[in-house]
Amino acid sequence: MKYCLVGAGFSGAVIGRELAEAGHEVTVVDERSHIAGNCHTERDAETGVMVHTYGPHIFHTDDQEVWEYVNRFTAFKPYVNRVKATSRGQVFSLPINLHTINQFFGKTMRPDEARNFIEAQADMSIENPLTFEEQALRFVGPELYEAFFKGYTQKQWGCHPSELPASILKRLPVRFNYNDNYFFHRYQGMPEHGYTRLVEGILDHPNIVVQLNTRFERNQAADFDHVFFSGPLDGFFDYKLGRLGYRTLDFERFTYQGDYQGCAVMNYGEESVPYTRITEHKHFSPWEEHEGSICYREYSRFCEVDDIPYYPIRLVKEKALLSDYVAKAQQVKNVTFVGRLGTYRYLDMDVTIREALDTARDFLNCNENQQPVPAFFVEI
Repeated sequence: MKYCLVGAGFSGAVIGRELAEAGHEVTVVDERSHIAGNCHTERDAETGVMVHTYGPHIFHTDDQEVWEYVNRFTAFKPYVNRVKATSRGQVFSLPINLHTINQFFGKTMRPDEARNFIEAQADMSIENPLTFEEQALRFVGPELYEAFFKGYTQKQWGCHPSELPASILKRLPVRFNYNDNYFFHRYQGMPEHGYTRLVEGILDHPNIVVQLNTRFERNQAADFDHVFFSGPLDGFFDYKLGRLGYRTLDFERFTYQGDYQGCAVMNYGEESVPYTRITEHKHFSPWEEHEGSICYREYSRFCEVDDIPYYPIRLVKEKALLSDYVAKAQQVKNVTFVGRLGTYRYLDMDVTIREALDTARDFLNCNENQQPVPAFFVEI
């Protein structure tokens, strides 16, 4: 069979690889000049630093099969994400932990003392937090909320935290020990030679042809037995019902001779600072040494027509439009929508790979049992 994968990021590469290994002919197309999508990495010619072109990506997962899968195609090095935050003229450790709490309040509390102290700060009258702001006030109280969450969130999402669902904040833990590892996951690391090398390895199969600088047109679907589309769901239909809302990012790139900030990620939670964070890319490869440095100041704003979509907004208006597009997609034959853009969901890399593996296997099973192939293999 002949299959087309639209998009050369993780979704297209992993599904394509699974289908190729099953003996099928696979064409992967991408309108960009490179593979790996927003995970694309490349060496800066002047400094030698491995740059995360579209912003940093840190691999973390509890999924052993996914971890073993990515390690098939490239070597991973240990990496622990330790985020810092500048607020009120000081540098603090994130996520909020015992060091953060003691430093912020000028105390030397033990874990149980800190837990009781934070509970006393919290607004216990909020029994069922519905918004981001209520969630923060309920669990950390007004001072920590103002210092670390309120301004950052307004800059990141372009609206007041009272307009955002509480679920956004549920991903941010508060720890009553000195563990400053941003993630809890069992497997954490960085590909030694960058994410693009990883995706190259996945796509390196005799049954796979990659076509870059190539825009997929909807009528081309007739040339293939099936198409997996990882581009924007609304874009597949030429945005006829309207555009789904996204936040995009602008990067102000600058070089520095030496070490600019001493860490990979520095958040800026205050509204008076226009950017959300500064990332220093050589710290994402701590096993390397570079005199020069590449940094990004990161600004978030609403995604316009020619911008790269990053974060789906998924508020009430967007969800209503999404349901209309899902209904249209379910009427299309021989096309399955996959990945972050194709399903209009925020997905970490490990989840993207897991869903791609499952999608390819379910698809092959549908074909083997002569069952209809759905437009979506996941719940939207």
